[in-house]
This record gives sequence, C-alpha cells and structure tokens, in this order.
Amino acid sequence: MTPSPERRRELLDTAAEVFAAQGYNATTVRKIADAAGMLAGSLYYHFDSKESMLDEILSAFLTELWDGYDAVLAAGLGPRETIEALVTESFREIDRHRAAVAIYQKEARTLSAQPRFHYLSDSQVKFEKAWLGTLERGVAAEVFRADLDIRLTYRFVRDTVWVAASWYRPGGQHSPDEIARQYLSMVLDGIALRPT
Repeated sequence: MTPSPERRRELLDTAAEVFAAQGYNATTVRKIADAAGMLAGSLYYHFDSKESMLDEILSAFLTELWDGYDAVLAAGLGPRETIEALVTESFREIDRHRAAVAIYQKEARTLSAQPRFHYLSDSQVKFEKAWLGTLERGVAAEVFRADLDIRLTYRFVRDTVWVAASWYRPGGQHSPDEIARQYLSMVLDGIALRPT
C-alpha cells in the first residue's frame, strides 16, 4: 500500500511546524511522529530520515518562491513595480509556507554547508542578485534616490519582509496582499506626513 500524497503533505506540514518551533538539531523523528499522532517507526514508512523531510520542505518552498519571483522578473516591470511585486510575492509565500520560511531563516546558513542543502546557498545568491539588480536599476532610472546605499537597502527590505514569518498567522486580520500594501507604503513613501 502506497501512502497518499495528502497524508505525506500533512506529515510534512507537521514536521515543518516542529522544525520551526524547535530547530533542526533539537527535532527528533519521535517529536515529529508525536506531533503527527503516530509511532516514530511509522514515520519511516513515509520518509527515510528527518533530513529528507527538511529537504522536501525547503525545496518545495524555494521552488514555489522562485516560480513567483521569476514571473515577476520576466514581466518587464519598472524598478518600483518590480520591488512592489517581489514584496507582495514574498508575503504570499510567508502565508503559504510560514514554517518553511522560519526554518530557512534559522537554519539556512548551517544547512548550506552540507552537500544535500547546497541549493540554499545558490538560492541566496540568486535572491541577492535579483533584489540588488532591481534596486540598482531604480537608482539608474532615477526612480529611487541616488544616495541610496543599495546593499543596506536590500538588507533592510529583505530582513523586514521575511521576519514577518515570526508573527504572521494565516487567516489573521490582514491578508498577505494587505500586509504587502501597508509595508510598501511605509518603505517606499515613508510614515511621516509631508508638509503641504
């Protein structure tokens, strides 16, 4: 009997929550199985290791993230519109993969040293190139200020967007698109009233 894809997805969702809450090293197969309401040995029917589960969680998240980002980057938008679309896509990914984002933030640096997870470093390089390139394009086109420190701006935007995984809960008061709209208003237009 082959396990159903739905059950596999449920187990990965459970594992993601446990990894996000406890960290990769502190998480055992037994803890994941307990959270899933099954015996630890039964989990091996679905996955050969906790490393396999984590790999599947992170690779699925990054594949979906890059599908969205690549569509934005290929759309031929102006720099401001590209930033807006990348931020919106990021918040949508936090909505869909909150636990995976939290794991990525906490564990990517350590995991990327392992050959199995080298794709995490590749993704980070690609991520940085996309954001820095868009910001540089915006400065060159005089859409963004000429005195902008591009790398500092990139780090600020990256960190303030992705930290939302620590407080955002799907189904909360604000949709991912509403959070993105509010965030973009603060980042791109500021929070102070402009004198008239």
